[in-house]
Formats: sequence, C-alpha cells, structure tokens
Amino acid sequence: MTQKLVECIPNFSEGRRSRVVDAIVSAIQSVSGAVVLDRTSDHDHNRSVVTFVAPPDAAVEAAFAAIKKAAELIDLDKHQGEHPRLGATDVVPFVPLSGITMDECIELAQRLGQRVGDELGIPVYLYEAAATRPERTNLENVRRGEYEGLKDSIATDPNRAPDFGPSSVSKAGATVIGARAPLIAFNAYLTTDDVSIAKKIASAVRHSSGGLHFVKALGLLVDGRAQVSMNLTDYTRTPVARVVEMVRREAQRYGVMVHHTELVGLIPQAALVDAAQWYLQLDQFTPDQVLETRLYAAMGQGEEETPFTERLAAGTATPGGGSAAAYAGAMAAGLAAMAARLTIGKKKYADVETRMHEIAAQADKLRASLERAVMLDAQAFDAVMEAYKLPKDSDAEKAERDEAVEVATHGAAQVPLDVCRQVADVLELLAEVAETGNVNSVTDAASGAAMGVAAFTAASMNVHANAAGVRDKVASHAWLNAVAELRARMQAAENRVHVALKERAKLEV
Repeated sequence: MTQKLVECIPNFSEGRRSRVVDAIVSAIQSVSGAVVLDRTSDHDHNRSVVTFVAPPDAAVEAAFAAIKKAAELIDLDKHQGEHPRLGATDVVPFVPLSGITMDECIELAQRLGQRVGDELGIPVYLYEAAATRPERTNLENVRRGEYEGLKDSIATDPNRAPDFGPSSVSKAGATVIGARAPLIAFNAYLTTDDVSIAKKIASAVRHSSGGLHFVKALGLLVDGRAQVSMNLTDYTRTPVARVVEMVRREAQRYGVMVHHTELVGLIPQAALVDAAQWYLQLDQFTPDQVLETRLYAAMGQGEEETPFTERLAAGTATPGGGSAAAYAGAMAAGLAAMAARLTIGKKKYADVETRMHEIAAQADKLRASLERAVMLDAQAFDAVMEAYKLPKDSDAEKAERDEAVEVATHGAAQVPLDVCRQVADVLELLAEVAETGNVNSVTDAASGAAMGVAAFTAASMNVHANAAGVRDKVASHAWLNAVAELRARMQAAENRVHVALKERAKLEV
C-alpha cells in the first residue's frame, strides 16, 4: 500500500533573523515523521518559506508546532518587509503528494485551523480548496489590507470574520490555512530599479488583471532590482516557459530585460522538463526520452541512492553515530515484523494470529519512522554546525550565535531521544514475538533485540552529548530522566527475550 504523504509549505514573516527561522524549523523537525526538504529566506521580503513532507497526522502536528513557535518569536507590530503578510505564520497550504486526496488535505486544513484558533487564540482563514466562502479562494483577497488593515476591521466587519479563532488579533496576526495543488514560486529580476515597471509587468501577467490563467504576480523592489514575484498555481496548464516569455516581452516594452530568475522552494521535475522541451523546440519529445527515466523504468526502480553504509564510511560529519543508531533501530523493527509474519498463517499459532498482525503493523510503522530518523539526525547535526558558523565579531552577533547554537542543539537532542523511545517500543514487540510467536523465529527476534540494544545505546550517547552542551539544564535533566526510564523498559524487554531464547530455543547468550 502506498504510504500517505502530504507536502506542507508554511510561509513565515521573518527572513532576517536566522535564529528565529532555525527555531521554527527545529519545531517542525521535532515531530516524528516530518522531514524538512527546503528552507528559503529573503531579507527584503522579510519572509521565509519552509517545505516539509510528512504523513497526514504528523503534518498537522508539525505545522501546529511551527505556528506556535512563530507566534512566540515574531511580532507583527515590529515587522516590515516587501511581501504582503497577515500573520507571523502567514499561510499554510497542504498539498496532496502520495496516496492522499485533495479532500483529505481539506480535512487536515480544517483540523489544523480549529486547533490553532482554539489553542493559540489566532484567527484562521481557510483558502483555496478549503475555502468556506467563494471570495476566500484566492489568497490575495484574504490578505487584502494586510495585518494593519485586519486589526482595524476584524471585530466590526462581518466579511473579515475568521473561520476559526477570535475576532481579534495579537502580535501574531492571523494565519491562512488551506489545501491546494502544487505551486511554483518563481521570481523574475529586471535590469532596472524602477519598481513601477515591475508592477506594470505583474499587472499584465497575472490572471486577475487580464493576464495568464493560474498566475499571480506582484511588482516589488528586492536587492536593489525591480522584481516580478509570481506564484504559478497550475504549471500543467500555464507552463513556466510561457510565463517567462510573457515577462520578457512585457519588459522589452519598457526598454529593460530579465536579468535573472529564481525559484523559492522546490519545483516539480516535470515543470523543468516541459520548459526544456519548449525552449529546445523538441516538438516530438516524450518524457521517456530522458536517459535516467528510461533507465530506471527498465530496471524497475527509482533513482539510485548511495548505500547508507557507503555514506557512513565517506569521512563526512553526517551521517554519523546518531543516524547509525536509527538505522540499527529500523533493522530491529524489521526483524520484529519478520518474526510476526513468520507466525501468521500457522495452525499451531492460530490463537495469537490476530495479535501477530497487530505487531507486524506496529513494527512497520516504527521501522518507517526510524528510517526517516536516519535523515533527521543528519539534518539536526548539520543545523548545529551551521549555527556554529554564524559570525561572532560583536557582542550582538555573539549573543545571536549562542542562541542559534542553543536552539539547534535542542533540536539535535530530540531526534536521538525519539529513537530511544521508538527502540524501547520495538524491544517490547520483539519480546512478545519471542515469547508467543513461531518458535523457529525466536533467534530472529533475539537478533532484533541485539540490534535494538545497540541502537538504544548509541542514541542515548547522543542525547547525553547534547544535554551536556545546552544552557537549559531543566531541559537537559528532562532528557536524561526520559532516557533512564526508557532504558529500564528496554532492558526489561531484553531480559524477556533472553528468557524466551533459553526456554523455547534452548539457547543461552
């Protein structure tokens, strides 16, 4: 069965203070199953865009954690930037990625909106496919007047009543949450600093003022250049190349050119292939003429990835011991599922068959989560290293660097702590399989337990190392206490496996 995966692309009204963005990203990464694919910050826009993927429930949890953190750290009364904004967390779209429908993403948007309104006291507006009113389908309509205008009207104008939350705003403003198809955030910089030209081009290009369908556009001044900032909401119906050519032709009317373009976040591969086909005039081109596409189709697999053990041996800082711990834990979970499935369908074990199905399913979920932790641990360590690279020439820079290191280290501690929790769960499943499952799989369960103990030992060392490096001793003591409690659970389960190994397989280790 295809795993359900949702893409979430929250936009935050902060692009200048890296420690704030780091803290928000860490909040997302603290949720098991959420994998951050990209983060982009712009100083002039004073805005950051984070892209992450996760199973549905984890996507809601991670988005909520990010909104909560942004509300704590971003004050809209002090915020200034070129990009329109309504809140500290300005917009949160859910995009169906794999095994999930748009209707399910709408339900996720509604669930998140309800929780943000109830628990955080932030007004929430639903947009795009999740919109409750036709005029709120378009984000620009919801955001019209921005934060300052909303403060003046939310309590008195029925048209500004939120879908969830109070009819009042705090320094965190309001948040727009919805569900939509994949979107390409695409900017074109011009060979001029005359922002009026960018605004005229944006007016010509965007659909709302008579331009191209599925294009939204603004004219801004960014990095000293006029910029046409665009969202392409359906690249399959209005291709990227068509948009670029229209911007180019409109620019020529005013005696300027496109200096360069940029992506904000990620772009589907198909959109780039389509642009290449158009510019190269490959009229008879088909996607399977791409070498890699044909090769992987012929081999029946996706793009090859360097084996984990090869990356581990490469002499780079990541992946390291924390990733290896998660990898070992995933193997332990795999053996738990294997031993359970070797029991299913055997008449001799009919009385435990229902339970073995449950164990196999639980072990599969733990294995998938631990496999994701391999990447998450490397990302968390890289974030710590990036924090240490921040400048420290002045007292202010030193303070900002210290805070960034502290936040990143907290994130780096959470991943191995989650691995410890999950490995303790795996050990308990292995103990149950060893005690009641197929006697011929007891040694497999014991092998899994050995892998799990190794995983726990390695992960707990990483928790201790990070605990020693933070200033927040309340948090570090909580981590170490949690590890001690989990270790007791793990060791009790390991003892059960050894007893089963001795009594059922007549082996003693």
